[in-house]
Amino acid sequence: MRITDLKTYVLFDGWRNLVFVELETDASITGIGEATLANRTEAVVAYLHGAKAKHVLGSDPFDTESLWRRVYLGDFIRGGMIACAGLSAIDIACHDIQGKALGVPAYRLLGGTFQETVPCYANGWYTVERTPDAIAARARDVVARGYAGLKIDPFGAGAGELTRSERALSVAIVRAVREAVGPEIDLFVEAHARFAPVEAIRLCRLLEPLDIGWFEEPCPWDDPMAWREVKDKVGVPIAGGEHFCTRYGFRTVIEHRCVDVLQPDVLYCGGLSEMRKICAWADAYSLRIAPHNSQGPVCTAASAHVARGLPNLKVLEVFDDFMPPFVRDAVPGSPRVVQSAISLDASRPGLGVGLDHDVIAAHAYTPTFFDLFGEGWERRFAAAPEGDPT
Repeated sequence: MRITDLKTYVLFDGWRNLVFVELETDASITGIGEATLANRTEAVVAYLHGAKAKHVLGSDPFDTESLWRRVYLGDFIRGGMIACAGLSAIDIACHDIQGKALGVPAYRLLGGTFQETVPCYANGWYTVERTPDAIAARARDVVARGYAGLKIDPFGAGAGELTRSERALSVAIVRAVREAVGPEIDLFVEAHARFAPVEAIRLCRLLEPLDIGWFEEPCPWDDPMAWREVKDKVGVPIAGGEHFCTRYGFRTVIEHRCVDVLQPDVLYCGGLSEMRKICAWADAYSLRIAPHNSQGPVCTAASAHVARGLPNLKVLEVFDDFMPPFVRDAVPGSPRVVQSAISLDASRPGLGVGLDHDVIAAHAYTPTFFDLFGEGWERRFAAAPEGDPT
């Protein structure tokens, strides 16, 4: 079997563009992948079409180690999130092809089953006014849908160090959510790499009485030893890892035990092949795995398949229930969260998903820019990029 074509499809979900990939083969089997990278859509699509001609066409989709190595090393300039988003999509699509060719779900190629269902928590749900009452009411709705865990970034546009009033508001939001959902619900706090270590330490200490499950990315991700500084001085677990690419990028954060919970993203770490290796390496350091998964439904499917076989899995992030309905329509067969868990259908080979090209075409690529440090970012408002006439 040989890969004969690589196609990309871009869907605008209202605040960012989702990038889907199809690999076609001479056996008439098509594999699905995803390469979503917010604010870098154009670069990722261009990279994929360059890799198509140089490395992908003519490759055997079962030879993932060889193909992965050629794509990663073949351009001399290694790594980076743009290249690794493309590499990951190719690897994921190859596993989809393999599963379809063999008539087995992808998780059978990734260590099989360790847990029958994949525990999940909700993210992307707090798109309401940034007040304790409004967010607490929304949190109650999320728990009523069956979720046993949820995550929130309560810090607004904060960065570096918060003002006293902003710090008090942020803590009040988390307190209101905890009071709304009760003590049995896991509550995770996301910092999006916003803070200097001294501010992250201060915030963690203020949040400790609220029994949060972890404090995520306390400091800039390109300074993981700052995470270690925070971790050594607080009483809440520290999590992170979504921005690291390939096993090489994870070296410092794993070997220096910069986190308690590692969060590789299958779209950026190098795909299913690489994620399995990273998670096994993390297990040697007694790290729990909570895969980052904030992109589209194909990413959710790939994440769930690899998570099913991980002995050190903690929980999987899911945004899908809080996206516009047409996003799920664009990926028929995408996994559903029921009572805070995903159960994969063993009768569906590969990833078990497809692409509806008509739905994607109806919500086509739109130039946009999402500012995580802008006021109101949590409402998921996106703007036309500066200088764009739209």
